[in-house]
Amino acid sequence: MYGKWKDSWLFNVRKDVLSGITVALALIPEAIAFSILAGVDPMVGLYASFIIAIVISFTGGRMGMISAATGAMASLMGPLVAKYGIEYLFAASILTGIIQYLMGVFKFGKFITFIPHSVVIGFVNALAIIIFMAQLPSFAGANWQMYAMVAGTLVIVYGLPRITKAVPSALVAIIVMTIISINLHLDVRTVGDMGEITQTLPFFHIPDFHLSLQAIGVILPISLALAVVGITESLMTATIVDEMTETKSDKNKEVRGQGIANVFSGFFGGMAGCAMIGQTVINVKSGGRSRLSTFVSGVFLLFLIMVLGNVVKQIPMGALVGVMFMVSIGTFDWKSLRTIAKIPRSDALVMVITVAIVVATSNLAIGVLSGVTLSALIFGWRSAKIKAFTSIDANGAKIYRVSGQLFFGTMSYFIDLFDYRNDPETITIDFSSSHVWDHSAVTAIAKTIAKYEQLGKTVICIGLNEESKLLVKQAS
Repeated sequence: MYGKWKDSWLFNVRKDVLSGITVALALIPEAIAFSILAGVDPMVGLYASFIIAIVISFTGGRMGMISAATGAMASLMGPLVAKYGIEYLFAASILTGIIQYLMGVFKFGKFITFIPHSVVIGFVNALAIIIFMAQLPSFAGANWQMYAMVAGTLVIVYGLPRITKAVPSALVAIIVMTIISINLHLDVRTVGDMGEITQTLPFFHIPDFHLSLQAIGVILPISLALAVVGITESLMTATIVDEMTETKSDKNKEVRGQGIANVFSGFFGGMAGCAMIGQTVINVKSGGRSRLSTFVSGVFLLFLIMVLGNVVKQIPMGALVGVMFMVSIGTFDWKSLRTIAKIPRSDALVMVITVAIVVATSNLAIGVLSGVTLSALIFGWRSAKIKAFTSIDANGAKIYRVSGQLFFGTMSYFIDLFDYRNDPETITIDFSSSHVWDHSAVTAIAKTIAKYEQLGKTVICIGLNEESKLLVKQAS
């Protein structure tokens, strides 16, 4: 069904609408919290969340994924806002979108294929831990009613699906807990306690930003960092949704779509954002699959702000914390704990280090980059092993059968394989079990031949595959 109705908006209407509504409710406290983190008015994050969600529903390459204001992006914005003001933030958000669009045009999305599975698992587990830890401040000074609210939410979230799956259990939990809180006048922290929600529409606004080389020099480093963090989190989230839904996404289209959404956000009083793993998991687990679910999350968020603002302020944080606990539990790859002792130690190390760095820095891009770098170093170390098996043929020539990869990492090892002075007059080097990858390898072969020729000996190279022959020919 999903493949047949690819890119359709209407194959899953009921579930998409209900899941979108659930996501919208979960977006509000997050958007407010991230606005505070960035040092801006709560409405900046709320505007960004609904604008990005709506735009990305049309322009994105991963159906069912939720994009909005995020903590990873907001953490980079604080210093810029503190020093230069919010207008520079709007300008930086627009420039971020332009950079991301160009990244999509130049197909940066393909780089997601270079991220090892161990890094993906580490990323997922780190996000689950971060989502869980982000809820803990809500318990500071909390009374028993708060704990009861969280417990009641979890009972509904996990219990209702045993009875019916007609509606998302998270949506029912939020509604029921809100009704109980209002009618019983419970002394619990609510969404309204997090920040002021004003019932005003965003409007088109060109940032009050003096276009000059000096001003661009101020926002360009921030925009580049935002662009990289944004596409990293978005592509990783898209990969996770691909696996959860057993479908494929257009990564380059997603990068372009994120760029367009951030340009709109900057022009309408919002900040740059990207995909949100927590809200995306809520959407997918609530049945959201098409672009309609993302669109509804944005539209209903605006409806909540404009029409139901007074009701939204009364939503108990305990209900939302309970839902996010469900997201954390559902996001964590529990299987990885059972298999960590069975997988190669290097993969386990990469996974653990990725989790540790992401949790310690709350910077997803740094964690992923560190994991990829460590994986590359481990791969390079493993690949930098080269051997030669020797034999003497009937004519007295010595044959070196080279096994391993020839590249810059094995150049010196290759040269040391040969016994230049003691070898016979004719030497055959058989490359049938190896591959020449770069100019460094060609240089190593040339140096080896030159050493033998200086001693008056003849070298015959055989077994080079066509690609290796071409590289040797081009470099010689």
